[in-house]
Amino acid sequence: MKTMTSRASLPAAAMLAAAWLASPVSAQTQTPSAPAQSAAQPAPVSPAPTAPAITAPAAPAPSAPTAAAPVAPAASQSATVSTTVKPDAKPDAAAGVAPAMKELSPWVMFMSADVIVKAVMIGLAFASLMTWTVLIAKSIELSVASTKLRSALKKIAESRSLAEAQMALGAKEGILPSFLAAALREARMSAGLSSDTGIKERAASSFSEIVRAEARRIRIGMGVLATIGSTSPFVGLFGTVWGIMNSFIGISKSQTTNLAVVAPGIAEALLATAIGLVAAIPAVIIYNHFSRVTKSYLELVSRASGAAGRLLSRDLDRSHGSVHSRAAE
Repeated sequence: MKTMTSRASLPAAAMLAAAWLASPVSAQTQTPSAPAQSAAQPAPVSPAPTAPAITAPAAPAPSAPTAAAPVAPAASQSATVSTTVKPDAKPDAAAGVAPAMKELSPWVMFMSADVIVKAVMIGLAFASLMTWTVLIAKSIELSVASTKLRSALKKIAESRSLAEAQMALGAKEGILPSFLAAALREARMSAGLSSDTGIKERAASSFSEIVRAEARRIRIGMGVLATIGSTSPFVGLFGTVWGIMNSFIGISKSQTTNLAVVAPGIAEALLATAIGLVAAIPAVIIYNHFSRVTKSYLELVSRASGAAGRLLSRDLDRSHGSVHSRAAE
């Protein structure tokens, strides 16, 4: 009987051992299925009876922010787009209004300039007017003087004495009649002197004084041209520096570097330099032109001085020849 019961108990023990060993495997295979079902159904209506059922819905929780995360950048991008579009629209409107509000013409820039810059511009404009006035006046003066002197030299070319030369010229005034009058005066004051060399030297001294006086007279206005040509650029530069200084002060007050705000003040300042160059460049050119013309005119004056000296020498030789002939008789 004991053997039979032992044989009957062996299969029962084997079955119990197999059931005990199989129970953990089934538990392990059933526990992952619960999260899978909870992932498929994240919001169960009935409460789970076991602990794994309670902790299982916590796994999908991080997936909610990941799904909602792309929405926030899209909203921020739309906000940035709206903020970038609106400022672009405002400058366009301002750009359309700014040119109509202020036109950068020379007259408008002059009227908008500072008082000192206006004074500089007016002074430079007056200097430019003086330059062109000197050009017209000196051109007429030199042309008339050169024409008269050439004509007088032609008239006395065939004269044999100072008296004949004076008769040929008549009562006209000019540089050549002045030479003839100085020669006759010296010959008359030196009458009775036997030294012809002393008479000629004194007459040459009188001629040189007349030449220097004529050179000073004909150069009147040249100093004005030289002064304008040398100082006008610096005066215009002073106006430019003053205007740019005021422009930078205005920029600091307005606290903006917009070109529409900065450009008018700088343009007004540069206008002073432009006017200074307009006054200086013609003055230098006209001064050089008159230097050449004056030099040629003074050469004609020297020719007239030489002609008067030759006539005086002839008269002196004739006077001595007549004295010698009378002594011989």
